[in-house]
Amino acid sequence: MDIGAHVEQTDPIAEAQARGTTLVQFFLGDPQSFKGPVVKYAGGPDGLRADAEAAGVDLYVHAPYLINVATTNNRQRIPGRKLLQQHMDAAAEIGAKGLIVHGGHVQDDDDPAKGFDNWRKAIEATDIKIPLLIENTAGGTNAMCRYLDRIAGVWEAISNAEGFDQVGFCLDTCHAHAGGNKLETVVEDVLAITGRIDLVHCNDSRDEFDSGADRHANFGAGKIDADLLAGVVREAGAPVICETPGGAAEHEADFAWLRERL
Repeated sequence: MDIGAHVEQTDPIAEAQARGTTLVQFFLGDPQSFKGPVVKYAGGPDGLRADAEAAGVDLYVHAPYLINVATTNNRQRIPGRKLLQQHMDAAAEIGAKGLIVHGGHVQDDDDPAKGFDNWRKAIEATDIKIPLLIENTAGGTNAMCRYLDRIAGVWEAISNAEGFDQVGFCLDTCHAHAGGNKLETVVEDVLAITGRIDLVHCNDSRDEFDSGADRHANFGAGKIDADLLAGVVREAGAPVICETPGGAAEHEADFAWLRERL
């Protein structure tokens, strides 16, 4: 089972080696900005790709949080699509295995169908060079990927879009728990909708079930049952990224905790 972590972006290879893993995720630039991606690695994009391949480290890129291709607000949706393409291009340039993006949301008084169709348009408008992994989210009353029926709506809308074969799913355990989806069945439920789980964000949750709060915790320090966390990872059978708090020492402890229960 490949288990890695979300790390600081300046030298992801060194971060992987510090954790004894061959799998890391990171941002390219500021996750809270509409500014384009920045590769901070000293060797640049080509150097990062070559050095990661030589070290046997798989790279995943998380797109900025501000991207919301579902929204009916043109001032957010149009720049978001542009930013998504920029990060897709940059992630492909460094040889990333996938680009993770949140499902986004529509405004409270909008018909969710508008968001589903905007997702279809975004897939068709994006030159998808590496797998684009849509992630479930924890909160929002009109979110596209909090509840299973909304994930199904997105998938139905994009299933006939050009480029759909390069679209996958990233299952976040904290988001599923806080979003009100039972971890006992969430893998089966998601697979019934998407047919695939390409990556697992394995995180404990600081808050209760269906709280809507996206606050991650280290394993054993949150509200998710240990066996349920391990069960999701086992059933999904996909690479695992821990987005838990702390640095190398804390992540290594989380890896050990999870492996012991697997």
